[in-house]
Amino acid sequence: MPDTPRDDLRLLLGDLQAIASPLQTFLEELYERLAAMNDGAVANYIPELARANPAWFSICIATVDGKVFQVGDYEQPFTIQSVSKPFMYGLALEDRGRDDVLRRVGVEPTGDAFNAIILDEASNRPYNPMVNAGAIATAGLIGGSDPTERLNRVLAMFRRYAGREILMDAAVFTSERTTGHRNRAIAHLMRNFGMVEGVIDETLDLYFQQCSLLATCRDLALMGATLASGGVNPLSGERAVEARYVRDILSVMYTCGMYDYSGQWAYEVGLPAKSGVGGGIVAVAPGRMGIAVFSPALDARGNSVRGVRACAEIARHFDLHVFEQQGDAGRLRAALSGRGG
Repeated sequence: MPDTPRDDLRLLLGDLQAIASPLQTFLEELYERLAAMNDGAVANYIPELARANPAWFSICIATVDGKVFQVGDYEQPFTIQSVSKPFMYGLALEDRGRDDVLRRVGVEPTGDAFNAIILDEASNRPYNPMVNAGAIATAGLIGGSDPTERLNRVLAMFRRYAGREILMDAAVFTSERTTGHRNRAIAHLMRNFGMVEGVIDETLDLYFQQCSLLATCRDLALMGATLASGGVNPLSGERAVEARYVRDILSVMYTCGMYDYSGQWAYEVGLPAKSGVGGGIVAVAPGRMGIAVFSPALDARGNSVRGVRACAEIARHFDLHVFEQQGDAGRLRAALSGRGG
């Protein structure tokens, strides 16, 4: 948040630059085309999520130099659900270090459903931190003397990423807690193999709480931009995660972040990303920008239908695929500088 009149002026000038940018024009045109899509359905296995309006839709981009481009319902709050997983993974890495985390949570992709009750047969670890089993194990690695301290540390971490206070939706938390029998089964299976320690219900509560955090599409774009800039929020200048762990976070996002669509996503879109059944997707173009889309209508895999399409078109139009070899970033530079798109 701005602290001085000079900060207010800087943010205002940034907003004016964004409005006049060809990138903003591109997003508005993309939004108009995709808003007409009516494929997919909102998640209903968590009762509170079924209340979402399938017409909600927004696209936001935040660059590493602090420009924000946004269109649609970018101020509409929603629960981030599984989008929380890579950021929690980063906090666990800071608390425990790579070796300790790897002993409890692997990094291998899996073609199974995100809520599958399955562990790696060789190691008894969950396959990766982007599936529910891995995220629950990750939650169990977050440091703190009691549940309140652990939750406060999580909230402080998300505040650094988003640049503002992030709150929890109590109704969604209660809904998740009441209906989360499958996640309890996963947690107890991991407890049997020593992958989760301590009080199981406290670990599960933290997992349900992280999924119930409220954010906007703009928040997710800034969170992505923070990862794109090496762990430093491009607007506040505050470090959200140690730079040495950004590579780890982006790696598991790239290989495992889009449920069992991750391989196709890596092939077609080519950006580290994470989706959630609340309808959010955050994608990261390292060194360039964070991209966020919010649209609650999901496909059969649990990914936002409009979100997948929007990210694919943005990546293709601006040659953002991490293995793109043709030309350079000239089109993107032109769009950002106002010389045409």
